[in-house]
Amino acid sequence: MRLLVVDDSSTMRRIIRNNLKAAGYDDVLEAENGEGALARLKDDKVDFVITDWNMPVMNGIELVTAMRTSETLKKTPVLMVTTMAEKENILQAMQAGVTNYVVKPFDAATLKKKIEQIVGQ
Repeated sequence: MRLLVVDDSSTMRRIIRNNLKAAGYDDVLEAENGEGALARLKDDKVDFVITDWNMPVMNGIELVTAMRTSETLKKTPVLMVTTMAEKENILQAMQAGVTNYVVKPFDAATLKKKIEQIVGQ
């Protein structure tokens, strides 16, 4: 399974990538904002997206909204990884089309569990 990690922080992308590797996921692409993610999604076959909410240029909610209106991307699972833990934020993300939601900080086991819940493994 190929994953795309979208976060404006290179440190956070590295942390997520390391957690994914520990969870058994090695095929990982990266983008630093929603606009970059859409370009990657257009050029590369991606099975799963993990995105931050707060990013410059195009944030995670805008990315998910764009994906859900795209015929080719509308069914791609999206896990939102963010510090925004308020109920209203989670509801807004779900209404935008996020498949699931995890609040930072998290560990490899939590990340793996969320991915497996989404893909049904």
